[in-house]
Amino acid sequence: MKIAVSTDNGNVSVHFGRCASYTIYDINESNILAKEEIPNPGHEPGFLPQFLSEKGVRCIIAGGMGPRAQALFAQKNIKTVIGVQGAVDNVIQKYLDQELEAGTDLCDHGGGEAVQDANEFRNDSPVQLNSQASGPRICVTSLGPDVEAEVDPKFGRANYFLIIDPKTSAVEAIENPNRDAAQGSGIQSAQLVSSKNVGIVFTGSCGPKAESVLQSAGIQIKTGVSGQVKDVLVNFKMQEK
Repeated sequence: MKIAVSTDNGNVSVHFGRCASYTIYDINESNILAKEEIPNPGHEPGFLPQFLSEKGVRCIIAGGMGPRAQALFAQKNIKTVIGVQGAVDNVIQKYLDQELEAGTDLCDHGGGEAVQDANEFRNDSPVQLNSQASGPRICVTSLGPDVEAEVDPKFGRANYFLIIDPKTSAVEAIENPNRDAAQGSGIQSAQLVSSKNVGIVFTGSCGPKAESVLQSAGIQIKTGVSGQVKDVLVNFKMQEK
């Protein structure tokens, strides 16, 4: 049986039709027999179901997919599993182990970032990495590539993610490749940050879908953050003492 996974940078893509590539796995009941990654040949109505059907695909896994596309895949006897996120190899292993669960459509059809009041950051609020945090590093959305810059008020479309090691003060500046994405910027940015051994994110606002990805990775989110990045870090370090 062949399964196609919509893929962006090794992770399940938010949208099956606009992904960079498809990772096609040939599997039996418990093993991966072969794996092939092919570029996305283009997103036109009705094309991809025919294209993947001709390659012998019988199931497609994606973060999101519209109902019309799902119907077209069904006409080709291709099962669709949506609402999935994570590294593609891990997702396939969950499928083999019968542990993969479909979720809600992750495609971002709306715009804007919602501020999560429950996570709002205040200068006098204590912040500590909890025991479930996935890593020791801090991420701050930033308008510029260094700690002198202002905090970027948007998570998904932030200019930069500054990844800081609080023990050594080493800073890694990552220019956000998803800033100008047509859709799904929040989820794709969350997947990027989740791969960086981060335990907490400071930002102005974070949409619910991006928040869900971060929380599933054990990452805390603090919104309502403003000012210079260096001041956020000083405040964090003071509260950690």
